[in-house]
Amino acid sequence: MKTTSLKLNAGHLTANEEALRRCEVGLALKDRGDYDGAQKAMRPLWRRAGERPETKGLHPSVAAEVLLSVGVLTGWTGSRNELEGAQELAKNLITESIIYFESVGDFKRVASAQVELAYCYWRDGELNEARIMLSKALQQLTSEGSTRANALLKLTTVEISAGRYKVALGILDDNAPLFQKITNHTTRGNYHNELAIVLRHFAKSEPLNKDDHLQRALSQLMKADHHFQLAKNKLLRSCVNNNVGMILLNLSRYKEAQKYLEEARRLSLIIRDKVRTAQIDETRAQVLIAQRKYKDAEALAKRAASVLERSGQKCLLADALITRGIAQARLKQTQRAQFIFQEAIEVAQQVGAQNKAGLAALTLIEELGELPGETLTAAYDRASEWLATSQCQDVLLRLNNAGRKVLATSLGEVNSRDATHAIRNKTCHLQTEVLKFEESLIRQALAQADGRLTRAASLLKMSYQALAYIIESRHKDLMDKRSPIHRRRPRKGAA
Repeated sequence: MKTTSLKLNAGHLTANEEALRRCEVGLALKDRGDYDGAQKAMRPLWRRAGERPETKGLHPSVAAEVLLSVGVLTGWTGSRNELEGAQELAKNLITESIIYFESVGDFKRVASAQVELAYCYWRDGELNEARIMLSKALQQLTSEGSTRANALLKLTTVEISAGRYKVALGILDDNAPLFQKITNHTTRGNYHNELAIVLRHFAKSEPLNKDDHLQRALSQLMKADHHFQLAKNKLLRSCVNNNVGMILLNLSRYKEAQKYLEEARRLSLIIRDKVRTAQIDETRAQVLIAQRKYKDAEALAKRAASVLERSGQKCLLADALITRGIAQARLKQTQRAQFIFQEAIEVAQQVGAQNKAGLAALTLIEELGELPGETLTAAYDRASEWLATSQCQDVLLRLNNAGRKVLATSLGEVNSRDATHAIRNKTCHLQTEVLKFEESLIRQALAQADGRLTRAASLLKMSYQALAYIIESRHKDLMDKRSPIHRRRPRKGAA
């Protein structure tokens, strides 16, 4: 539907009818990925992102629709154009629309607005808030239809971002009959696309069925692309091509992956969506890392992270930082890589994305094994807690390997025979164990005191003479750990 046709018919409509028509057309153009057309459709009610629409003289229910539509478009265009504070502006507009809907008793539209408000929270990375709001809205959206389907898809997106893939799959499977009834091509395409994303993650969780899951995911993406073609949505077709590229990366088909990613980037550039382009560049960087082209990968990931940081997309930013950290680690830029991984942890924590913070800490251990044992131990402690509920078998295997790596770094390599002997039940000789413990404490004190016996004795809360006697009589192997003994010369005239 073209905006020009709306303008030609506007003269036959009342102010309220025209406003509703503009909202309808604006959102329809948004669904096709035509952001500029959507904004034009809303004029003169709304001139540009960042401004409040003109609702004076409109019926409260119509004013609510205008505020909701502008809020949705502000969230989408603000994300696309890196408009600072766009999501807060969108939240305020949608919240105001909810107040209007409540004033006229239209609680179904209240729930619809809550769904869109939740998506703004998701863009800001506030996953818990988004989940709570969507669950609340779904309690009101009991009748099957496109509004409920839209809410379910957004909830699936939230769960995928949180790494709760079984929950996401359950939502899609339980509501498959509903999506089969939907005639809207954008909604149908989104269903197949989300299902493909979940299947790709399940391929990591179930290695034995990896190829089967990935082939099923590719099949779902082809269905999604078919619907998006019919919907004439270049943005979502770009998303599909990016997802195909990721699956081909998982299958080690790097040249094919780059081909799809180039097409994805071409489509995102046509619609001038900087955030989508940054996501694609991050995927391209992953492929380049797999091809051992680390310098090119680092440059792409750095560019992607810069765009995502400006747009406020913190969940996506955490992913880009992890990818950049890997590239820098492979380039032997250890200190810089450590800083980037730690930045990824901080960004993920800011929005409560503990799974992404855990992955950043885990990847730090995998890529920077030469760091001090204390740093690696701290990273493992955090990773093991943040990934404790992970449903991905691949992640749990990586976590196990990281634990062994940290242990080896801290204690030295242990062969299987020594390890087995150490954990067997055996008798204990009390005096021998006490001597071992005493020796360990003295060794630590001497190390801290740089071998100075007086200082070591002070740390152990005992006299110099007592410590010297214990070392000389019970722990002669520590003699070389203390500073040299300087015998006092006898006084002149002494007998």
